[in-house]
Amino acid sequence: MYVCGKNVLKETPVSKIHKVYLKENFHDQEVLKYLKENKIHYELIPEFRLNKMVNSPHQGIVLDINDYEYYSLDTCFNESFVVALDHLEDPHNLGAIIRTCECAGIKSIIIPKDRSIRVTDTVMKVSAGAINNVKIILVSNLNNALKKLQENYFFVYTADMDGLDYTTVDYANKKVLVIGAEGRGVSPLTKKNSDEIISIPMYGKINSLNASVSAAILIYGMIKR
Repeated sequence: MYVCGKNVLKETPVSKIHKVYLKENFHDQEVLKYLKENKIHYELIPEFRLNKMVNSPHQGIVLDINDYEYYSLDTCFNESFVVALDHLEDPHNLGAIIRTCECAGIKSIIIPKDRSIRVTDTVMKVSAGAINNVKIILVSNLNNALKKLQENYFFVYTADMDGLDYTTVDYANKKVLVIGAEGRGVSPLTKKNSDEIISIPMYGKINSLNASVSAAILIYGMIKR
């Protein structure tokens, strides 16, 4: 797959990079030195070719790397905090949530196979390299995955407008935070299968937050409790 940007280059393990494409007349000596020191093969090409490779601002750098390898659900059973995304579709939100999770020490994010964004060049760029330290777990059915986590002593907290104030909840030692899709929120079945519904109090005229902003507030709020 093709990904782009200076930060992505620095954060991607060298073993996963097949080749780097640079814009003609590329002059960033720091990048060129990095490529040479790590013996990474690169090629100078016209900018229009770079534009066709990726959909994100590329800073004149595009990497050809291994396709992302997703993890299985059982890899997170021994963790204490997992995030699950209920059919999130915006790559910027996914990338931002990955970054927040990495900063908060959360090692796993669960996404469903259908009707959900997967790891793309935009996701990798927005995550700013954090995706190399967070496992993205791909499951066939999110609700079945949540039930499996419950069987492994996880308590499932789902974010929704009609839940308990998240600051008043006494959180379990092993927990899953479910964040809903942009606009639609979480599905009725997911809410039904949850152990607790939690919400962020709203004091303005707008009654919802961006998915990645909500995730960041709740993640750090749950860690502090």
